[in-house]
Amino acid sequence: MAWDQNLFHYSLLSLFLAGPPTAISLRFIQAPYGKHHSPGWGPTIYPPLAWFLMESPTLWLTLLLFPLGQNHSNPKAQILISPFLLHYLHRTCIYPLRLHFKTHRRKPTAGFPISVALMAFVFNLLNSYLQCRWVSHYADYEDDWWFWWRFSVGLGVFASGMVANVRSDMALVRLKGDGGGGYKIPRGDWFELVSCPNYSGEIVEWLGWALMTWSWAGLGFFLYTCANLVPRAQAHHKWYLEKFGEDYPKGRKAVIPFVY
Repeated sequence: MAWDQNLFHYSLLSLFLAGPPTAISLRFIQAPYGKHHSPGWGPTIYPPLAWFLMESPTLWLTLLLFPLGQNHSNPKAQILISPFLLHYLHRTCIYPLRLHFKTHRRKPTAGFPISVALMAFVFNLLNSYLQCRWVSHYADYEDDWWFWWRFSVGLGVFASGMVANVRSDMALVRLKGDGGGGYKIPRGDWFELVSCPNYSGEIVEWLGWALMTWSWAGLGFFLYTCANLVPRAQAHHKWYLEKFGEDYPKGRKAVIPFVY
């Protein structure tokens, strides 16, 4: 269908064009949630609910669109979309539940701005459409002799990133649930190398995804992830240094071990 090809083309172009202004703007303004909460961004909602709602298109839109693709019954397409769904099953359902159960008995913390959640929701609509439509419809599996080699290497990269991402997220959630209130210095595992191993892990995940899909859609997602998370990791790192001063480990980098 010509209209779908045009929609896919312009959506992909939008993904690539969104990266540079995102990276530049985040050098000066941080999304106002978590450590960087600030007033003036409108009404807020309960953070676990915000995470569930804004990440949800990655599941329901993917599951709605996938059966409509010409490759929906191809085992390669079904296997390829599985890591994407696995990541977002955790991000949409498991992570918000753990965050809720670890923090709901504490004194209420700052809410999540609805405006920010809405922007994330729109991005996830765009990105889910692109990734799912590529895997289920536009990818050519019949003449792709290197599929299993790329998939295997990319899956290994993706899995290592997801382990780092999930373990680090859970360590941060445990710190939120500890008594005493306030922020603490994360320690152990990848936190000994970087301030934001959860972001490092997610960047590695989508590098693996780009390798698995070997597509402009996968590459665009990886580059946008870097544009979004690298500046935020640097802001986190600066925040830790300012808050904890001499107590904060001097050898840690922001997001790339030993480099940045």
